[in-house]
Amino acid sequence: MLNPTINPIESNNQIDLTIQPAASGLCLRGSLSIPGDKSISHRALMLGALAQGETKIQGLLLGEDVISTANCLRSLGGEISDLTAPEILVKGQGLGQFQEPLDVLNAGNSGTTMRLMLGILAARDNHFFTLTGDRSLRSRPMSRVVKPLTQMGAEIWGRQNNNLAPLAIKGKKLRPIHYDSPVASAQVKSCILLAGLMSEGQTTVTEPAKSRDHSERMLKAFGADIHTDSETNSVTITGGNTLQGQSVIVPGDISSASFWLVAGSVVPDSELKLKDVGINPTRSGILDVLNLMGANITIEKERIVAGEPIADLWVRSSRLEGCEIAGELTLRCIDEIPIIVVAAALAKGTTIIKDAAELRIKECDRLSVMATQLSRMGAKITEHPDGLEIQGGHPLSGAEVASHSDHRIAMSLAVAALRASGKTTIEEATASNISYPNFFDSLQQVCCW
Repeated sequence: MLNPTINPIESNNQIDLTIQPAASGLCLRGSLSIPGDKSISHRALMLGALAQGETKIQGLLLGEDVISTANCLRSLGGEISDLTAPEILVKGQGLGQFQEPLDVLNAGNSGTTMRLMLGILAARDNHFFTLTGDRSLRSRPMSRVVKPLTQMGAEIWGRQNNNLAPLAIKGKKLRPIHYDSPVASAQVKSCILLAGLMSEGQTTVTEPAKSRDHSERMLKAFGADIHTDSETNSVTITGGNTLQGQSVIVPGDISSASFWLVAGSVVPDSELKLKDVGINPTRSGILDVLNLMGANITIEKERIVAGEPIADLWVRSSRLEGCEIAGELTLRCIDEIPIIVVAAALAKGTTIIKDAAELRIKECDRLSVMATQLSRMGAKITEHPDGLEIQGGHPLSGAEVASHSDHRIAMSLAVAALRASGKTTIEEATASNISYPNFFDSLQQVCCW
């Protein structure tokens, strides 16, 4: 029997997934190289452009969000080589050297691009910039970075009291601040640190809990004077230090690996090897969650590459059980919650997800969308203001479901389709291109009978 068919319907941007029920013998086998980490890819391009000298980047994610960052930097005068090459070269301009663009900067669907670029541009004294994005990004709140930047002296204007893009920025000579962030957010922290990098004195960000630390690691590697205090969840950067170009190797994105970790766990008789995946402890909550659920995951060849811990991951099918996900654990797997919901729907017992209200202001309301779409397939999910309660073990059936143009939703629903009886059609499944352009090709590759 042939592999499951994955047929694109280009006329309406759908991918039609026709997959036989698991009972007919479908399994997943093989070895996969995971696309580069999206968060690290953004930062490597930005810091390379701010540094002096040349930065060489291997393993850069060639996804739509990262392309948006590269395009913005090029519009500001940055020199970045062909992104499709095995090694990308960034010729640094130095701190505070970006030029006024001839047109509006477009961040596409990338919240990371918009929020981190705001921190960089706000410090470009006496220069004017305008940032926009697609329809989804223009509806996502920016006040969480506009507020601290304004405290530093920036002038920023936007819709709904400077909360929504398009945003206009008049660069200023910024002053350092100590900002007590009301949310644990790597984007907020990184925005302020980048602004502080180009101000005089010490800028400190304190969070209620520790968010992912890719910016701190990379800023230090590029030569910034930056210090962390784990007891207070604070990071301090001293402005004015010159960054030096570096060689950066981007590890595989654990958020992208999470779809295979769950798929390999829930599809019977499966065994997958995921090579060179980043296992930064601020990002590895998905491994802890699946361990709580009883997944069979082995970590091999742990090592440090360019300041980031990476490893090979083996996942083998297992019987998952429900668990509770809350607090700091939720923060460390916040991007993986959509695929965790799929795992929970196929597990035995009840899974409760708390403290995940942040997901309501992502590319879509991920809590509501996952509850609605998986319910169409037969899952039993109750929605709460800050999370979900999933009653696992109910059979899934193929259905017409929608990604709402969200890459993580599209891939999560594809994994659910592997365990559904009948045909599943995912509207706008090509949203996966934002972070995993070859996801459906890889899915076809590892499906076997």
